[in-house]
Parts: sequence; structure tokens; C-alpha cells
Amino acid sequence: MRILTKRFTAALRSYAAASHGGCRNFSASTARIKSQPLRGGLLESPWFATQFRGARFSGGDVKPGNVIERKGKLYEVIKAQHTTQGRGGAIIQVELRDIDSGNKLNERLRTDEKVEKIFVSEKSFEYLYTNDGDTGSVVLMDSETYEQLEIQQHLLGESIAFLQDGMEVTVQLYDDKPLSAKIPNRVTCTVVEAAEARKGSGTPPYKRALLDNGVTVQVPSHIASGEKVIINTTNNSYVSRI
Repeated sequence: MRILTKRFTAALRSYAAASHGGCRNFSASTARIKSQPLRGGLLESPWFATQFRGARFSGGDVKPGNVIERKGKLYEVIKAQHTTQGRGGAIIQVELRDIDSGNKLNERLRTDEKVEKIFVSEKSFEYLYTNDGDTGSVVLMDSETYEQLEIQQHLLGESIAFLQDGMEVTVQLYDDKPLSAKIPNRVTCTVVEAAEARKGSGTPPYKRALLDNGVTVQVPSHIASGEKVIINTTNNSYVSRI
């Protein structure tokens, strides 16, 4: 019933926007973003307000958040770690996520290896609801045009568990195609169940706690059920109590 209500409300918003001439298609919206000039150097940030394909740079410059093309496929760089292999020289151990399938793989790049980087646009949306099923899409809405955008759950990774009604979701796009999505780094959750804190000198400073979204995290021993806490969504770690 909650999902149906959200869908009905979103439909009303879309109708209202269209009746006032404010409904613009998604391609026009992203075209406006593409027209913005580049700021700073090409490698200043993983995401840019203009899209550009074909820029090549060294493997040693690869950073998490970059989108690169390898063997005709697009990948998001999840992790990048510099290592040295004796006389073999320095290499970059990278963890990549296939944009289309969401599958992850590990590869090694030479620091002097040429890599093609994909520059993408970035846009903020409002979270509406998630369709039923493990593979159901996540439905977002442009707060300005009320246009809806559906993205696959794997684009959010493990942070999908922290989605909340009305939350801002930032989506990275290339030619109007969603490549990746992220939520705020910090969100507020409620502790629904917390382990008993053991007394004594050997009491551990942290204990397990179950949040209202079903995620289990480590919290300080003084946190009790019913309390609201701030969680870092990048690593599911406790930040503070409210």
C-alpha cells in the first residue's frame, strides 16, 4: 500500500508539471548539464559536469570512483592499491565493478599502462521506492521536473540497505545511462536491538546492534535499544549518538 501511494503521488506530480509546461524529458535535462564547462584538470575529480570519451592516462593515476573502459566494457573503480613486485616494477591492484552486470573483478595495471577514462555527468534525484523482488529496480525522481528514473539495485552496492524515504541519491550518467549511484555518507538509524553490555574490567568497548533497516553494526557498549545513531554508509560504522 505504501508503494502504491508513492507511485500515485509521483504520478500527480508529473501531471502537474506537464500541465504547467514544466515537464521536460530527461535527455534535455542532461543536455543542459553537458553544456557546462570543465573546471580544473582532467584528473581533478572522478566525476565531471561534462562528458568526454577517449581521454587516456597512466594506470598509476587510477583512483576509486573513476569509470574506465577495458576490452569494450565500462567499469567503475572500487579500490586501487599501489604495490611493488621487485624488479617487475610498481603495479596497481584494482577492484572493478562491471557497469552492466554489477559483477566485480580484480585486475593489475602497470603504472605506465595507458587506460581510457570515461567522464560522466552527475545529477541528484529523490528516492521514491524499490520495486518488489531481489532484482527489482530502484525508482528515483528528479525534484525539478518530476521525471522518474529507474536504476538497478547493484548500482548502489551494499549502501542500498540505508535508503530512506525522500533521501537524496546522486547518480552518475553517461549518455543518459546510469553508471553508478550513491547515497549520503551519513544517515540516521534507530537501534531496534542491542546486545547486553557485560560488566567488568574486560568489558569490550563495542557490542553488536541491529538497526531498523536490518543491518548489524558495532556500537559503543552504552548504546541501548530505541536510540538513534548516525552511521557511516561507506563502511557501516558507528559515528555518534543523537
